[in-house]
Amino acid sequence: MIIYPNAKINIGLNIVNRRQDGFHDIETIFYPVELFDSLEFNVNNSGADNLELFGIEIPQDGKKNLVLKALDILRQDYKIPFLDIKLTKNIPLGAGLGGGSSDAAFFLKALNENFKLGISEELLKQKAAVLGSDCAFFLDNFPSLALGRGEVLTPLKKIDSKFSIVIIKPKFEISTAFAYSKVKPQKPLTDLKSDFLKPVQEWKTLIKNDFEEFLFPFYPELKKLKQKLYASGAVYASLTGSGSALFGIFDKQPVFDNEILSIRVF
Repeated sequence: MIIYPNAKINIGLNIVNRRQDGFHDIETIFYPVELFDSLEFNVNNSGADNLELFGIEIPQDGKKNLVLKALDILRQDYKIPFLDIKLTKNIPLGAGLGGGSSDAAFFLKALNENFKLGISEELLKQKAAVLGSDCAFFLDNFPSLALGRGEVLTPLKKIDSKFSIVIIKPKFEISTAFAYSKVKPQKPLTDLKSDFLKPVQEWKTLIKNDFEEFLFPFYPELKKLKQKLYASGAVYASLTGSGSALFGIFDKQPVFDNEILSIRVF
């Protein structure tokens, strides 16, 4: 069986509060984009799981991979045979694009369907939330307002199809732990959902990512890339998640050099 987990961007990201459990309450909009990994799995008779990793440079320690962690979570309650797994990464790591979470969520859903485990949608979301704060989003894979750690989701409308999204990924990655260690939680001054429902052309003065204020001084290239997006005609541009990728939303298709990934929204 082959599945194709997709990436996401964050449209707005407010770090609202540091929780007692060490996580943060956030307010953001997860938006799916057409940038895909490839994940294939088949039953084997070797007596052990085998994970092969391909594509962009990624850690080869399978024990840390969310795909295997997703499999372990389901095996706690369900019988699943040993598998050969091939994961081809196209979604960059450390970019705020949710590739690892997407892989895990898509895998949970595929295992449930392929082996007819009968896990309810709600229970599958609970298991996904254990793996990562944005994992549950990828089960529905629809634009959503995300609250709490990112697991409290409210579906929203899609952006008009006349717009395109362009993603820039610099050569470096940003550790999520490092990003959160620098950010200072603060109550948002405006309502993100209401701002999102306004015309995209108005977002520039309304919707922000809190990480930009604290990460741009550490990574000046990010600020320059955001300026490049606006200079190229973006009606809105922002860091996604805790970076290092940025995106621009365009009402006309721009022309960029090969450091840019051009992606249509869906």
